[in-house]
Amino acid sequence: MLKRFVSPGRLIALGPARLVTPRRLRPPYQIADCALSPAKGPFVSNYEKLFQQRGSAYDRAMQDFPDARREEFLQVISAAKLEPGMRVLDVPAGGGYLRSHLPEGCQWVGHEPCSAFTNHGSVAGQDTDLLPLPFAAGTFDAVISLAGIHHLEDKAAFFSECHRVLKPGGVLALSDVAEGSAIARFLDGFVGAHNSTGHRGLYLNAATGHRLAEAGFSIEACSTTPFHWRFASRGDLGTFCRGLFDVIGASLDAVADAVADQLGIDVLPGGICAMRWSLLTIRARKLANS
Repeated sequence: MLKRFVSPGRLIALGPARLVTPRRLRPPYQIADCALSPAKGPFVSNYEKLFQQRGSAYDRAMQDFPDARREEFLQVISAAKLEPGMRVLDVPAGGGYLRSHLPEGCQWVGHEPCSAFTNHGSVAGQDTDLLPLPFAAGTFDAVISLAGIHHLEDKAAFFSECHRVLKPGGVLALSDVAEGSAIARFLDGFVGAHNSTGHRGLYLNAATGHRLAEAGFSIEACSTTPFHWRFASRGDLGTFCRGLFDVIGASLDAVADAVADQLGIDVLPGGICAMRWSLLTIRARKLANS
């Protein structure tokens, strides 16, 4: 029996280390405090250093399974409420995976500081910094940030830069792991214990809403969105996750078993092996007078 997920766009609050029954929130939206999942061993926490080291493995997984995370990309695009003619900044952009999913007529611009992504592991490239963003003020109608800033400590600086490059009234669509969630525990636990860099995420929490407000944003929507990563087989699931997270200390079967035990796997019509995943997705608008 498939787990009944909350429909995308429904508003929920986060309780300590668990998701609670969906309920409507009144503006201003708030993100409740959650417990931080502990991690063990040495780890790399800086975004640039982390993906200079394992960005190529991540990118190979995405190139080999380009449609696995389609639902994830579509949910953050839906949150951004994009329209034809909009200029959209994708940051950090990885290998530009979001680009092919944008609505027709939108102009995609990506900023990714790690050449391991941008050259698809083929040649040595020039690494740069994530911040400051290399764009003039008021350049973009929307900024999308998907599953990258849980590796970034100074989120206030990131939000400030997003605010700067947005036009007045522009939208920031932020979608990342929630502190205390099952995804956070999986990443900091199994992945952190078996991959090349360790993992200790700096996840979205109560401070996120405060930092966004301080940067000049008004939060219009905040919801936990569940979806699937889809594969033809359990073996493909293990192969993808092993590459994406650069797992070197566990077999493909062990990776798939950990996913099944900690997150859950559904079998969809047609025999699709569907891995459960979820992110906290926020739509925040730049105030017109800020």
